Amino acid sequence: MATHAYPRFYLNDAQKNLGVMFDYALRTLKYDADRFFLYFIQSGVAGKFEHANPKYIAGMSGIELCRKTLTQIGADLIPAVEPLIKQEKEFWLGWVLAYYQWYSGLKFSDLQEYGLVPSVILSRYILHEADISKFVNIADKIILENKKAFPTRLQKIRKAQGLTQKELSDLSGVSLRMIQLYEQRQNDINQASGQTINSLARALTCNFYDIMEINKFI
Repeated sequence: MATHAYPRFYLNDAQKNLGVMFDYALRTLKYDADRFFLYFIQSGVAGKFEHANPKYIAGMSGIELCRKTLTQIGADLIPAVEPLIKQEKEFWLGWVLAYYQWYSGLKFSDLQEYGLVPSVILSRYILHEADISKFVNIADKIILENKKAFPTRLQKIRKAQGLTQKELSDLSGVSLRMIQLYEQRQNDINQASGQTINSLARALTCNFYDIMEINKFI
């Protein structure tokens, strides 16, 4: 069962503000949807938003969130343009993205990494009149399918440090076969013992959570 990102009483504000943010960025400022989403993540605004920082999730309007995002990534000064917000596909994009991030508890950067990006969401705009659970089901499938094509976090960190599976086994004391099974997703590393995960993390000089996978989609 998913752990929601924050208390539900923030959700209406979150959906409205992210809807307005994307509407303003895409229709008024003419940003590409995927590029703006990347800016949203890189700026740090996404992190504040997904953790329900009251200033960001409810204390700022969608337009202010957009301007904050662009200011943080060093974009040119945004001209003062009076937006005409429409509750059409651009607004729906932000609205449903906010809902799914809340529902899943994933980071926006996780959604991007596993392929749930604005262009993909907009291609499902036909769902805007359906119950939101239908979008959730499709989003789950998109992430699961894309996730299978990516190396595990354990594998990425191991390779980044130039270690073979055998070398990691020797350093950590975790059997070579277990490391192979974790990296092939045949065994769920989230279900490993704390001792096993700690041993791997110490050997890789990383955080305990860095080698764990996104719980919802194992």
